[in-house]
Amino acid sequence: MLKKGDKKLINAWAFYDWANSAYSLVIATAVFPIYYSSLTESFASVEGQITFLGTSWNPTTLYDYTLALSFLLVAFMSPILSGIADYTGNKLKFLKFFCFLGSFSVMGLFFFEGEKTLWAGLVFTVFASIGFWGSIVFYNAFLPEIAHPEQQDKVSAKGFMFGYTGSVLLLLFSLVMVNKPEMFGLPNAAAASRLTFLLVGIWWLGFAQITYHYLPNNVYGRKPKKDFIWKGLRELKVVYDEMKQHSELKFFLLAFFMFSVGVQTIILMAGIFGSKELGLPTMDLIAVILLVQIVAIFGAFLFSRISEKIGNIATLKITIFIWALVCCIAFLLDKSQPNVSYYFYGLGALIGMVMGAIQSLSRSTYSKLLPVTKDHATYFSFYDVTEKIAIVFGMIVFGLLISLTGSMQFSVLFLAVFFIISFVLLNFVGKTKYVQ
Repeated sequence: MLKKGDKKLINAWAFYDWANSAYSLVIATAVFPIYYSSLTESFASVEGQITFLGTSWNPTTLYDYTLALSFLLVAFMSPILSGIADYTGNKLKFLKFFCFLGSFSVMGLFFFEGEKTLWAGLVFTVFASIGFWGSIVFYNAFLPEIAHPEQQDKVSAKGFMFGYTGSVLLLLFSLVMVNKPEMFGLPNAAAASRLTFLLVGIWWLGFAQITYHYLPNNVYGRKPKKDFIWKGLRELKVVYDEMKQHSELKFFLLAFFMFSVGVQTIILMAGIFGSKELGLPTMDLIAVILLVQIVAIFGAFLFSRISEKIGNIATLKITIFIWALVCCIAFLLDKSQPNVSYYFYGLGALIGMVMGAIQSLSRSTYSKLLPVTKDHATYFSFYDVTEKIAIVFGMIVFGLLISLTGSMQFSVLFLAVFFIISFVLLNFVGKTKYVQ
């Protein structure tokens, strides 16, 4: 077994980001939403409605609710399962289970090809999302076990850098296939999209084997008793009681919730904002998505180095300030402006610079703030639940603001409030361990 801090072990851990990020970019962000939108449009009624479970739905609303359901299910399950995983010492088995669930569910999207198979598109969307976000809980929980505290900023950033690089490579290949299906002997773009879903599942499952091969399991040599489910639930309560005694951890999670509302809502709604509010064509939107991912590689690296100089909390404050600035710039954009697409590209580059940074620093900062413990999965489940609830809350707030103001621009501007609150809350979090 490789020792903690070993370069080969760290690279193997980071490679799971390479494996699973294909889902978050190709499926959740780029190819599948476009495929879903075009396919549902083909069998929607004159009013633009589709029927599911005997009820008429706006296709976008149905898709949003489907994703929200998956987030809520993960938020409910992950603390319970993580308590069991920590008690039994089987984080790796849980990581494998959710990876299998997610990758095979993504492959299952191949069978969504029309109105009669809409159920497959929605059901596999839920399970793929659960598989992705469920595996992330246990993947993140390995960070304090494979890297020393002074390594964790760089290691966390390396994971995101691997993820952005791998997912961009697969997305570029997928886009060529979707736009030039005849080059691959495929009849049309729809068939190419469905083949892409298979490729993403195979990519995710295949590269994850590298991570499985090297990651340690049950590093604390735990020997669970037969009533491990009940003991696992008790483990969850123990961690919850411990967390209440660490005020800095509580303030960090509150700050994390606030800026996650802003960050995740902007990531999820950026494409719709560019399309509906600015009237940009699909290829411009995909180009911006690629730009964001590429710049994020450098952003994660840059801010991990800055954190070495000034500390995690101060660096997080810088990224939060830039995110608030993003909200203000987006508010000023208007489709009537000449060359508005260039401004949107610039905004995408700015988002990319801080997207990888705030995600990687959040993970490593939380890891450093943890007390001495063997219950890493349980602690990280609270981190994950905080993020999932923030996503659902952000989607609700954003939608409510659009209905009240009739404008996405005012909704985006209001998100700056969440960044300001998180900036203030971080003042109650001291310097993280091992960071001067």
